[in-house]
Amino acid sequence: MTPTGLAATALSRPERKRLDELLTASSRTFALTIPLLPEPTRTEVTLAYLVFRVADTLEDATNWTVGEKLAALDQFARLLEMPDPDRVAELSAAWSARPPVDHKGYQELLLDMPLVFRAAASLRPASWAIIAKHSVRTTRGMEAFVSRDRSAPVRLNDLDDLRAYCYTVAGIVGEMVTELVLLGRQQLLVVAHDLRADASAFGEGLQLVNILKDADADEREGRNFLPQNADRAGITRLAFEGLDAAARYCARLESAGAERGVLESVALPIVLARATLQRVQRLGPGAKLGRAQVVALVARLQGAIARGRLGEFVAREQPALG
Repeated sequence: MTPTGLAATALSRPERKRLDELLTASSRTFALTIPLLPEPTRTEVTLAYLVFRVADTLEDATNWTVGEKLAALDQFARLLEMPDPDRVAELSAAWSARPPVDHKGYQELLLDMPLVFRAAASLRPASWAIIAKHSVRTTRGMEAFVSRDRSAPVRLNDLDDLRAYCYTVAGIVGEMVTELVLLGRQQLLVVAHDLRADASAFGEGLQLVNILKDADADEREGRNFLPQNADRAGITRLAFEGLDAAARYCARLESAGAERGVLESVALPIVLARATLQRVQRLGPGAKLGRAQVVALVARLQGAIARGRLGEFVAREQPALG
């Protein structure tokens, strides 16, 4: 079923354009990868990402107290369970009046929440059910982590705690995107079980790369997602293991005959993450890929897909990129 209380209407061209603008303002990587997907999966994953980004913004909320974060996360989870246009507008206005973060792109997303929920009403009923189910799971999971210490930002105790956090904020995303990709693609049923088995590790691997890359910047802003006395080498190995699971995932999609757009969209974040992680190993936290490096990786990826060698390409270390 479509979101309760929201009329199902087709998206206009300006509305679609605005969703793409919100995606670009919210994520450098996913603004590259999601548009590669064929429709209707592209719109579904765009909206799924934006919904998850709202939850992530409320969890981060560096301008709010812990109590304010918890209240907002609870309100958002209830909204996902029972969307109502008046309530969407009310929360959007309240959160925009006192923004939880300084990031302009995330502020724009909160202001345009009514558009996101209107757009959700245009989705296939099965796809909204997937998005709502997994978005509630991650929002409630974030709420549990935030609630552990009302006097400080989220802090993780040990490696098991880190893995649980990464599952909550990214492993669930992997599971959700997998269900959206499988939806309506009969040719993928033969690999569906194996895709689901690697889906959470895929998402967790990408999250670990971000945590390692941003460790110093997060600490300066009062966040620390690396456990105290963390073995960074061990966490790096864990991130590579997640990317290896993601490579298996890609190879299975390729073997089952997934469309080129699906292959490109799924493989590109893996390739970018592996190259970024290698760079962080050499140069330390804060190391990022430049535009020229990204362009080169995209070209190599496209060549691998054309040769039918995608699984092999995403599984190996990329040539040094400077």
